[in-house]
Amino acid sequence: MKKKLLALLLMMILTVSVVGCGSNEVEEKATQEKEKTYQYYTAEQVKEAIENGDDIMLVDIQVEEEWNKHHIKGAISTKAYPVKTDEERAKVDAVIPELEGDNPIIVVCPGGKGGAQRTVDHLSESGIKSERLFILENGQGGWPYDELLEK
Repeated sequence: MKKKLLALLLMMILTVSVVGCGSNEVEEKATQEKEKTYQYYTAEQVKEAIENGDDIMLVDIQVEEEWNKHHIKGAISTKAYPVKTDEERAKVDAVIPELEGDNPIIVVCPGGKGGAQRTVDHLSESGIKSERLFILENGQGGWPYDELLEK
């Protein structure tokens, strides 16, 4: 009886330690995701770059309906928002050949948050140097310069 109880106790300890290790890995990955930082351009910085003729690239991930309503002049459309599926990532992949060089790449999404972050992550994983990748702060929704929009 004591042997069975001891064996059961050892199995429980082993199970707890194995489960605990797995959850630590999950917690560690979640912490890494939270610690990930992104680079941003403000709308004013993008406007100045456009007006100065700086070599920047704007990658717009808005869906087609939003793109057709308004987008920044010169932006490359992907219609990939929210960049969560393989199909949406493939839309981003389609413009990668246009992104060669060393110029800054500024991702434009509706609000400048999750979709843009997923796009930056995907472009980085696809071999584009992370120091080239930026997000338009507050996205297309925060763009105040109508004179630089195409409708």
